[in-house]
Amino acid sequence: MKMNATPRQGQPEEPRGPAAVVTLSRKEAAGAAIRRAIISGDLRPGEKLTELQLAASLGVSRPTVREALNQLTRAGLIIQEPYRGLHVAEVSMQEMRDIAVTRVALDMLAIDAILADVTGERLQEVQRGWERFQRASMDPDPVVQHNAHVAFHRAIWAASGNFLLLKLWPVTEAHLTLALAEDQATRSDPERARLLHATLMEAIMTRDRDIIHAALITHTVGSAEELIAQLSADQHTEQGAK
Repeated sequence: MKMNATPRQGQPEEPRGPAAVVTLSRKEAAGAAIRRAIISGDLRPGEKLTELQLAASLGVSRPTVREALNQLTRAGLIIQEPYRGLHVAEVSMQEMRDIAVTRVALDMLAIDAILADVTGERLQEVQRGWERFQRASMDPDPVVQHNAHVAFHRAIWAASGNFLLLKLWPVTEAHLTLALAEDQATRSDPERARLLHATLMEAIMTRDRDIIHAALITHTVGSAEELIAQLSADQHTEQGAK
């Protein structure tokens, strides 16, 4: 596996105006490259990581890699265990179910706060999040698609104004990132993802709590069950081929 801590060549440019000036430290660039590899599936769940290998692949020093790995470990994307060392975090099928069910409950807390806002400003904030997702959902870069997906769901929580939801978001995002990485590796389909989110957004715009709740169950729990079924089928196929 070869990763590069610097931006990839051939990336599409922004359609208007100069690109924003972004200066990343070598640690941040290394962390971004490792995160990209996890999201894209170049680093698979459970895969063992070594500072030496990553330093050589990224073209940075081992202390720089160590700092980046520590940051990703705190974010929940990498696990450090006695006797196993460092490895990419894994999400079991049961954990996927647990994450999906819990997300629906937390999403509904956000939805209730949004619907209770008589000014409509919170709903408008969700709409802006949806518009940002739409613009990025078909980007050729799968990491841009992933980030847009995560950002849309965060926008719903942010629009609620619920302090605790935002405190819980970093943990939720780590698990969501791992589950989405599995999903993307199994059935990458940007148009399907866009349509699923369009259906969810249509439900939110009805302002009908029951309709939104049903849509969230379909969107989150239903999608998780579809992925679990696909992963199970793939496992049976692999075992049968041995």
